[in-house]
Amino acid sequence: MSAVAKPIHKRELFGHPVGLYILFFTEMWERFSYYGMRALFTLFLVAETTSNNPGFGWTNEEALALYGWYTMLVYISSVPGGWIADRLLGQKKTVMLGGALLCIGHAVLALNSETTFYIGCLFVIMGVGCLKPNISSMVGGLYKPKDERRDLGFYIFYMGINIGGFLAPILCGWVGETYNWHYGFGLAAIGMFLGQAVYIWGQKFIPHVGNLISRKNEADRAILDRPLTSIEKDRVKVLLLSFLLIILFWAAFEQAGGLMNLYASQKTDRNFFGLFEIPASVFQSVNSFFIITLATAVGAFWLRWRKKGKEASSLFKMAVGLIIMALGFGFMTAASVEYDNTGSSAMYWLILAYLFHTIGELCASPVSLSFITKLAPLKYASIIMGLYWAATGLGNKVAGLIGEASQELGEFEIFLGITIVWSLIGLIVIALLKPLKRLTHGAEEGEGKVDDADEVEGFEVEKA
Repeated sequence: MSAVAKPIHKRELFGHPVGLYILFFTEMWERFSYYGMRALFTLFLVAETTSNNPGFGWTNEEALALYGWYTMLVYISSVPGGWIADRLLGQKKTVMLGGALLCIGHAVLALNSETTFYIGCLFVIMGVGCLKPNISSMVGGLYKPKDERRDLGFYIFYMGINIGGFLAPILCGWVGETYNWHYGFGLAAIGMFLGQAVYIWGQKFIPHVGNLISRKNEADRAILDRPLTSIEKDRVKVLLLSFLLIILFWAAFEQAGGLMNLYASQKTDRNFFGLFEIPASVFQSVNSFFIITLATAVGAFWLRWRKKGKEASSLFKMAVGLIIMALGFGFMTAASVEYDNTGSSAMYWLILAYLFHTIGELCASPVSLSFITKLAPLKYASIIMGLYWAATGLGNKVAGLIGEASQELGEFEIFLGITIVWSLIGLIVIALLKPLKRLTHGAEEGEGKVDDADEVEGFEVEKA
């Protein structure tokens, strides 16, 4: 007797739904396009107009200001992107719309004029806003409530982000700095077209996730009309508090694309054993390289840590990640001292800083995405994911302001201040962990009262 074939959307690969890998490759190419453009952004703006590869000839302060506004708006736009998904199109169609807008935006950036630069940035902002919050929510929708594979699924998804983030600065950065900035932007556009092609082809593997919750369906209407329970309200509160950590984390971390990018270009000895000079933009790939090589080790550490019965909640990991990332700026403080003494700083300071930033990111960022899909009420899933990315955007804007301030206060003072202040904030969160965890009502431990996701087990998989 032959076995009954599984529906195509329920097939698994390496223990996870095949749809995870469709979203993995879509996001990998989307992040390739974004980080390729990001690696060139400030360097292009400050490049002299009279050079062989001319840019806009802006000052560092002007470039960092625009970088802050641009990266903030990229993520802030996730709020209307989440609203469009929850109320008009559903997550799946909104991701499709976002991919189309990104293809247009990156293609326009490849054109050589100041007007097209701003138009391209606008389309990228709108495209990321539609795609970013909704593709992350769709990953959560692939798993049933309380499925223990969910966190690992987000780690796999996160690897896709960082493979794209690793390749983009090397390829787009080298092409842009060596030949022409707009060729680099054009290579980023090719990456986005590949991502959109993967997403269109893979629709057959994800028909059950990302669909619009419609009032025409009685079960859907019950979800939309039911008011939030007290447990759900508490969970929303702790999510909003966690967003403050997100803002602080990215305010420091995103110095990578701004202040640290310019520092690599202007104050770091990038001569590789006298053989050649490493392009400054290539250092943007160091973070992603460490993520690819260390993600398994960090994940295994937390698994062993939890099996020993020690604290391993998402909030604890986020606080620990904040502290580790902050300590990475201690190496940039040392780089500043070396530059003041010798007129140049060694490459290894940047690499060590990125190593600590990466370990901190691996502790904080993937679990924060999973944390949201566990706690967010189903009918507000995309909007709350949008608020998460908006918090990331606010962090990016603060990063730009910090970068601007460094031009007057000095880099040593900025790097040292981040090291001390951010570490203290992380320690305060750890001290307040117990009351914060009570607000989650056991969402991570499978405890607490039954909520809407439990009452309609399987519904999240079909509709989220």
